[in-house]
Amino acid sequence: MATQKQDDYLLQSLIDGDDKGIKEIYKKVYPKVRNYILSHDGSEDDAKDIMQKSLLQLLARAQAADFKITSSFDGYFVTIAKNLWRRAAKMSKSRVTNEGVLDLVHEEREIALAAYEQEKWELFQEKLSEISQNCREVLTFFFNKVPYVDIAKKLGYATENTVRQRIFKCKSKLKEAIYSDKRYNELKEL
Repeated sequence: MATQKQDDYLLQSLIDGDDKGIKEIYKKVYPKVRNYILSHDGSEDDAKDIMQKSLLQLLARAQAADFKITSSFDGYFVTIAKNLWRRAAKMSKSRVTNEGVLDLVHEEREIALAAYEQEKWELFQEKLSEISQNCREVLTFFFNKVPYVDIAKKLGYATENTVRQRIFKCKSKLKEAIYSDKRYNELKEL
């Protein structure tokens, strides 16, 4: 199967509850989710939990009439899982636990918050793709914490200061694109 056809099949399998397709999703994507969770202070159980939550979140999103995955199925799914794990890790750091106290955070709320995070991420990715190629390159290096001196060499800038100025201008363009989108205000109000 071609990649797009395979991606469509996996998404439709999830929507339809097709066991064969869902097993294929696990086979294809779970190792990536597991590796990410384990390399970010998680356990095997955490990885299984995040995989389940990711499936539920994707299913909820896929049932919207205008839903479409613009990247690969794998990439989209792993991004959902990463966002869910970051959120879970952040909450566990801030949560005080006591054996006699019930956890008041509900599963549905967690999934809704993760969906919200995913929508913010998608808006960011969309606007990043709309700015110039040069800005995308500069910001990709910046977001991946590549040292300024290396960015200057790779992109042919004279100095690190030039890189700093370019990053500032590109971040400003990206912010402007995000802030001018009506979805930004909708997401901000949630």
